[in-house]
Amino acid sequence: MPEQTIIRVAVNVPLHRLFDYLPSTGPDARDLVPGVRVRVPFGHGERIGVVIGVVSGAAQAPDRLKRVTQILDPEPLLSSADLALLAWAAGYYQHPIGEVVATALPLRLRQGRAPSTVGSPGWRVTATGRAQTRASLTRAPRQAQLLELLQAHPDGIGRSALREHCGDCRSALQGLQRRGWIEACELESVAPAVTGAATTAPPLDPEQGQALQGIGDSLGAFSAILLEGVTGSGKTEVYLGAVQRALASGRQVLVLVPEIGLTPQPVARVPRRLDVPLALLHSGLSDAERELAWQQARRGVARVVIGTRSAVFTPLPELGLVIVDEEHDISLKQQDGFRYSARDMAVVRAQRSACPVVLGSATPSLESLRNALEGRYLHLQLTRRAGGATTPRMDLLDIRSVPLQAGVSPALLRMTGEELAAGNQVLLFLNRRGYAPVLTCYDCGWVAQCRRCDARMTLHQNSRRLWCHHCGSQRPLDRRCPECGATELHPQGQGTERLEEMLRQQFPEVGLVRIDRDTTRRKGSMERLLGEIRGGEHRLLIGTQMLAKGHHFPDVTLVGMLDVDQGLFGADFRAAERMAQMITQVAGRSGRAGKPGRVLIQTRHPDHPLMQILLRQGYGAFARESLGERRAAGLPPYSHQALLRAESNAADEPGEFLRRAAGLARRHATEEVEFWGPVPAPMERRAGRYRAHLL
Repeated sequence: MPEQTIIRVAVNVPLHRLFDYLPSTGPDARDLVPGVRVRVPFGHGERIGVVIGVVSGAAQAPDRLKRVTQILDPEPLLSSADLALLAWAAGYYQHPIGEVVATALPLRLRQGRAPSTVGSPGWRVTATGRAQTRASLTRAPRQAQLLELLQAHPDGIGRSALREHCGDCRSALQGLQRRGWIEACELESVAPAVTGAATTAPPLDPEQGQALQGIGDSLGAFSAILLEGVTGSGKTEVYLGAVQRALASGRQVLVLVPEIGLTPQPVARVPRRLDVPLALLHSGLSDAERELAWQQARRGVARVVIGTRSAVFTPLPELGLVIVDEEHDISLKQQDGFRYSARDMAVVRAQRSACPVVLGSATPSLESLRNALEGRYLHLQLTRRAGGATTPRMDLLDIRSVPLQAGVSPALLRMTGEELAAGNQVLLFLNRRGYAPVLTCYDCGWVAQCRRCDARMTLHQNSRRLWCHHCGSQRPLDRRCPECGATELHPQGQGTERLEEMLRQQFPEVGLVRIDRDTTRRKGSMERLLGEIRGGEHRLLIGTQMLAKGHHFPDVTLVGMLDVDQGLFGADFRAAERMAQMITQVAGRSGRAGKPGRVLIQTRHPDHPLMQILLRQGYGAFARESLGERRAAGLPPYSHQALLRAESNAADEPGEFLRRAAGLARRHATEEVEFWGPVPAPMERRAGRYRAHLL
């Protein structure tokens, strides 16, 4: 059988294999190298794939191989190092290689579109336009506003920045273009516009200086570093110092954050401090903006990349430092499709790039803490708050047999009033949005249930709708009980809407703001509300975990936490760890400047030993105690768990499939492997599909 060239392609389909093709017949066949995208025949149509390898050999069935239809890139989009990382991830997480490779590409490139140029589209004023005045556009005020803005930026403004300043202004732009006063252009950088003078670095305290030195000494080789710093200790300043050192050595930097919208302050500080091209990669960007940022990173133009979890796969040819902020945060885990941990992938990527990775948190995960305590990670600690701020006092409020108003005890309500009267800000934390988690009929006991999940519907009073927070389905609020026809339906429990309603009645003269997913849906709304809080427009703050992550509110002197007990008895063995992280992070919003802070935690279990350790000795002691419990119970990080989940529209199929899977697995397993299940999932039916688990 004669030898021939075979092209191995990763196609974005749910199959654990590469697909072989013959080269295209055109003169560009020599461009078929690993990392380029190709269009290939697949089934009855065509798909976009990425070349993984080019080999010479005898095809098993040469008459059945099809040829590559089209080569889409003049140069590889992914380097051999990028492809090796993706192949490792596909093997480690047991996911089809084609879908993993597709994860590393922006949507437009996955769709087969031509790669964008490095510049970003924008508008600039022409020589004729520079000579015009606002008076010449008295009958077109919108055009006058835009012309004035562009005249103030002679090098041009990106289209996304124009939208942020002026909203939808396409017709006004077209009018100015027809006059010949402005023209479309391509800007050199996709870095976001930053207003105001550049800021200088504040002096570091001794602990910050030692931490920065430890990271700086690690540059140039792989090292995993856990930066454990109490809330308000100035971890961001250590990050910025480390970024500056990496940039000075001519390297690129990757910064991963759980959610761009929830950590705006660290993100905003980077461009103000560092005069380098910056790329942001997150879901809030348009497809075109995301691809432009990705291309700048790939070509080395962007020296700092800040992104959410999928940014860990961004090509960075000169990577010299990886930073993972809030490394414990569950948002760094992809929970569906290609499931992976961005934190763990960041460690692997840094190892393959021979550069340090810094994992930062005030409440590190038990996995990272164990690695640090056993010497696998360098452990750097910041034990004091920066700027002379003091650690807030934390107390438990026993609410057993105490009447509550929308979940608030009389003691917490009284102290809230005292702090507001003193001119301070108060934050009340309730990690449950909506008005009430249960709507019921007192006459017959009916409860509003989701029709697609084994879950109750949450009442959203403002929109008069019932909403399932698991599958997202909604329906109008029932006017009558569907079971008995009673006209009075009663909400049970409380969410942030109900808490807001009660507090507006209690403190009608005080500026109040609620921050949750419902109030921050529009683009830019989160930043606007945070700016109003810092400006003093709101002194009473209500929020979910969106307010717990990295925000600096210097005037908040009291934090009240309303419902945290569920973490003490959750079915997930990590429930207590996540409860402690949440309490510590929320408590860190108090007393961050010169004013002392206080934290009050309402609980019906004030004597719980883990709660006592957390409050009296801090998160570090809690985490070490929890590690001891995990070791004794044989739970991660002292063991490994793999969960096989099956789901189907038919109720009996998932369990039957997993029983067969368990039988096959037991034939190959050693004695150390235990099989638990199969059992129905904690929520067996979700979004209309039945689910079962085999652990």
